[in-house]
Amino acid sequence: MFEALTPVGEMLTRNLDTLSRQPLLICGLLEDNLPGLLAEAGNAPRVFTTDFRYFLWLEGKNDVKVEFGSQPGPGSAAGLLLLMPKAKAEADYLLAACLPLLAPGAPVFIAGDNKGGVKAAPKLLAPYCDQVNKLDSARRASLYQAQLVRPAPPFRLADWVSRYSLPEEQLTVCTLPGVFSAGHLDNGSRLLLDSVGELHGRVLDFGCGAGVIGASLLRRHPGIQLEMIDINALALEASRLTLAENGLEAEVYASDGLAQVDGRFDHIITNPPFHAGLKTFYHTTETLLARAVDYLKPGGELILVANAFLPYPELIEQSFGHCDTLAATGKFRIYRARR
Repeated sequence: MFEALTPVGEMLTRNLDTLSRQPLLICGLLEDNLPGLLAEAGNAPRVFTTDFRYFLWLEGKNDVKVEFGSQPGPGSAAGLLLLMPKAKAEADYLLAACLPLLAPGAPVFIAGDNKGGVKAAPKLLAPYCDQVNKLDSARRASLYQAQLVRPAPPFRLADWVSRYSLPEEQLTVCTLPGVFSAGHLDNGSRLLLDSVGELHGRVLDFGCGAGVIGASLLRRHPGIQLEMIDINALALEASRLTLAENGLEAEVYASDGLAQVDGRFDHIITNPPFHAGLKTFYHTTETLLARAVDYLKPGGELILVANAFLPYPELIEQSFGHCDTLAATGKFRIYRARR
């Protein structure tokens, strides 16, 4: 899944001697086995990822230590390599979370796709470093290098939480950088919530994001047993914060698709992901549509929102034998299938 090097990874292999001089802490958009190559070249890196799928893939490989969460655990690091994430706000967050583990004088590297925001590296590092140099550029990717010149302030997650209100749902939504629906309720989720009927029993919010859908369902149907899953640690943390802010309770945990889910549900409800990194990515949703029937009780239902152009009705029909359209706009469709 992550075996082939990305263009960014290929560019970085030209700099293994420099990058492996010290055991780096690596974070950001991790999509290949660059950490393993660094371990083979010299000092094994420590990897911090917010991507549960990547954590599962890298765990136990080579001599690389990998951790999954919303912030790195305690300990020091000799340097940092940030692989530029899709959202600049997330890059700011990751630098703030990781740089306190470095001592002044430690090297800091930022690498990424030239179309993915890496050119902002000098501005991102300005609060911490006096001079930022471009070390390499190839394969439409660039590598920047700097030196930490002053200690980074201690990281506090609470400083990065933003909030917005949903008066119609009587909710306050807590968000973190890079989390989907981080600043408002998107139109697809609104259409989905307006289309869901009565709920009962065990309910799964697949791809929970900031917890908007799950918290709204709990507010409307307080008797349900809700589970919320996502692959992104920042989304999971945002969902936990949203639940706590509103006095609601649910089980929130990481899952690669449905792989970490046990048992069957009365309802699976989702605004599924469409992007992974900089790419459009449908595999997770297509796998959900193929397997959801096996995670539903008899009479249980799958309800999802999707862009109108996507061929999801055909995939749902292949699995369930039918697909109903509950609502439609110019851009979105709400689909339902019952077991």
